[in-house]
Amino acid sequence: MEKKPHFVRREFLPKEVPSISLALLLAAVLLLNALLYLYLNKFYSSLGRVETDPGNCPFGHFKFGAVKNCSPWLSCEAINREVRKLKRVGEGAVKKVFLSEWKEKKVVLSQLTSSELKEDFLHGLKMLKALQSKHVVRLLGYCEEQFTILTEYHPLGSLRGLNETLHIPRYKGMNTWHRRLMLAMDYVSVIRYLHSSPLGTLVMCDSNDLDKVLSQYLLTSDFHVLVNDLDALPLVNRSAGRLVKCGHRELRGEFVAPEQRWPYGEDVPFEDDLMPPYDEKTDIWKIPDVSNFFLGHVEGSDIVRLHLFDIHAACKRKDPAERPSAQEVLDTYRKVLTLLIREAAMPGTREML
Repeated sequence: MEKKPHFVRREFLPKEVPSISLALLLAAVLLLNALLYLYLNKFYSSLGRVETDPGNCPFGHFKFGAVKNCSPWLSCEAINREVRKLKRVGEGAVKKVFLSEWKEKKVVLSQLTSSELKEDFLHGLKMLKALQSKHVVRLLGYCEEQFTILTEYHPLGSLRGLNETLHIPRYKGMNTWHRRLMLAMDYVSVIRYLHSSPLGTLVMCDSNDLDKVLSQYLLTSDFHVLVNDLDALPLVNRSAGRLVKCGHRELRGEFVAPEQRWPYGEDVPFEDDLMPPYDEKTDIWKIPDVSNFFLGHVEGSDIVRLHLFDIHAACKRKDPAERPSAQEVLDTYRKVLTLLIREAAMPGTREML
């Protein structure tokens, strides 16, 4: 009889220990989830714009760098007097681009290449003024009379040089799957912003191949994506029955969406008047190809691609109406990022449970 309590304790001990261990494990998981939630909130915000959002200044003003006060956009007179060209760094169909200097700061001066394209130039300026936000390169000034635009300088240049930049020793630490996924998220965020912009639903028409797309965006020094070229942004207005066409020439290749290709076969010569218009879902079709470039071939990028397979397959649906919105794509990217960071922080937790 005296041994019975001892026997009872021995009987229940094996059941209590796993219960306590499970409770401790669950508590640890909950704590880690809370820490991950805080980390991801900080991750999204800290990997958001470090520079001040231009929206914090009144319309027609800017600030950047360490400057605290907003300055008005530079006028023709101020640009002519205060801005000094250093060297030409690029030239496109519409603009010549010069690295320049203003008050000992590097800036970019863009000028019209040909008077025949002045409407495209002025449209790009109009878009640049109206769309100032954390997604768009910062406007510092302009001169319509001289067809000149002044914008902030980003030394890492366009996204075409991303892989080369990530092989520079000082940036190799950025060459990870999660940083690359964040860049893809930035890109989709820009598309989402254009599709729900203050002006309405805008389509990124300068996007007929991957190289052209990458040339339209800048990589900032803190590794974010800004749209830089807004010369070709037609407006979709469904309520008014207005759709768009990206140019007046035939578009070919798998990169452009099916609805952007000539639908009447090789036997019928292309005629712009017969080409059906389309909407912003052409931008969605291109997201998987651009994201694939962003993800590259670093450790973990194939796992990211696997998790994005379904949403990317949806982006490639032939019927534009069946493709997801840019917001839905962005939401999926965020969920995948959260999931993969959680799995990286808690390896084997699922098996333990």
